[in-house]
Amino acid sequence: MSSLEGPASEGSSRALLRRVLIWEILIVLALSLGKSGVYAVVNLLDKATRAPLGSQTTSLNNSLNSREIFDLTYQVLDIFFTLVPVALVLFLLFMSLRVSPFRMLGFDFARWKLDLLWGFLLFLTMGLGTLGVYAAGRALGVTTAIVPSALDEYWWTVPVLLLSAIRHAVLEEVVIVGWFFDRLRRLAWGSVAIILVSALVRGSYHLYQGIGPFIGNFAMGLVFGAFYLKYRRVIPLVYAHFLLDAVGFVGFALFGPAIGIGK
Repeated sequence: MSSLEGPASEGSSRALLRRVLIWEILIVLALSLGKSGVYAVVNLLDKATRAPLGSQTTSLNNSLNSREIFDLTYQVLDIFFTLVPVALVLFLLFMSLRVSPFRMLGFDFARWKLDLLWGFLLFLTMGLGTLGVYAAGRALGVTTAIVPSALDEYWWTVPVLLLSAIRHAVLEEVVIVGWFFDRLRRLAWGSVAIILVSALVRGSYHLYQGIGPFIGNFAMGLVFGAFYLKYRRVIPLVYAHFLLDAVGFVGFALFGPAIGIGK
């Protein structure tokens, strides 16, 4: 009897673990970037049925209140609570594997010099590619004009924009690469499928900006996913993503009005 119950029990445990992982993925995505992807699709449909995408503008980093102190308060709160899913996935990884999630994902400073170098090289590569895709999208009329910073000019504008860049970099790379890749691997997905699905999710939550940013971020997801599977370190991706957003957000806020592309 025990010889029959053993394999059956083991099979039931594997099936239960699989269901738990699937529900974990669905819940985490529904709380974070998956939710953003759904909203982005609806937002794109809304824009596309109003007017040609090329004639519209998408503002990032908008003011959240007309009064300075409350605007700053809302900005900081928004950044803080957006990062809660990162804490959640790190906690889930620790509880399921009983190892340091930071070391497991390569989300640490153990190889900081090499990680910084890789981050900078990825930033240069993806930065040039992003500009090219954006320009092509604008020329084809399938991408909205993007205003990276629509914040008012306060003493805290640049620090908040840098914090926002950190927020996006950490959230996207830890959740949609580090944690997501681990969970899909445990569901026995192949490497190509994992990279493609992760890249699709990454592209989806940029659809509110138009088709061009979707394509650009999908390509970024392919490159970042392949890098992570090869080196198993997420921190270079965080560095590269931070630099991309920091240059876009802060550069626009500081120099955009001076060259005639202000708010």
